[in-house]
Amino acid sequence: MNKIIECIPNFSEGCDLEKIELIVNVFRAKENVKLLDYSSDKDHNRTVVTATGEPEALKNCIIEAVGVAVEMIDLTKHKGQHPCIGAVDVIPFIPISGITPEGVDTLAKETGKIISEKYSLPVYLYEKSASAEHRRNLANIRKGGFSGLSEKMKLQEWKPDFGPEVPHPTAGATVVGVRNPLIAFNVNLNSTDLDIAKKIAKRVRFSDGGLPFCKAIGIELKERGLVQVSMNLTDYTKTGIHQAVEMIRCEAQNYGVTFEECELIGLIPFQAVADAFSSYLGLKGFSVNKILNMQIVEK
Repeated sequence: MNKIIECIPNFSEGCDLEKIELIVNVFRAKENVKLLDYSSDKDHNRTVVTATGEPEALKNCIIEAVGVAVEMIDLTKHKGQHPCIGAVDVIPFIPISGITPEGVDTLAKETGKIISEKYSLPVYLYEKSASAEHRRNLANIRKGGFSGLSEKMKLQEWKPDFGPEVPHPTAGATVVGVRNPLIAFNVNLNSTDLDIAKKIAKRVRFSDGGLPFCKAIGIELKERGLVQVSMNLTDYTKTGIHQAVEMIRCEAQNYGVTFEECELIGLIPFQAVADAFSSYLGLKGFSVNKILNMQIVEK
């Protein structure tokens, strides 16, 4: 069985189409690497790429893409709603088949070390690769943002795992590690009141007593004249998208606000879709085995 891993690098550029294409092009037409998806958002000012491949091939692809991003993205001029500390903000690795989490962890650390040396870029390890408990949560590493990174890195507990002990002047720092599959999912509300979105996000996220394995922030979408509850569901088997959406729907009604739409960023596990479908329809005894995949049938 071939060893296959997934990587979802997040780049702090969602406006300049030429720059986005140069980054994404790194993942195209590469042997043993497959570009599955990419999405950009001007308000977040962020592009999320999803790729799979054999470990060495995907590692080399990531290293090349980081170089392109470091050269083009200047965080001193960056404006966006999504929190970030780096031009390449975070590089999550996920085992897919034929490789253990430990094997992927080794690869993630190799990648982090190489990009730190090659591009003079501070690198933090997070989630399953974290070198200390307080670094496990991405939000802790991001706290203070790019503007606060210089002062933060003066503290002993926030020295990087690899690379220089000062931020890259324009590319900041990068976070690398192995994590479980997560669902990046946004709910857009028919309102321009950012305070409402922030209050709903606070009710929903686990850190303030909300849903387990749910991270949420309120964001203003100026381009669309809306506000958004932006979420990461870090364990969809414990909190599904249907649970998060229904809670947001109920909270929004309390403020007289309705839904505009929902957005999926990147890809979603098949089981998570089946769980949401089953829950909304109240299907008894439903499982993914009852879903007919027409592509397979046609083949």
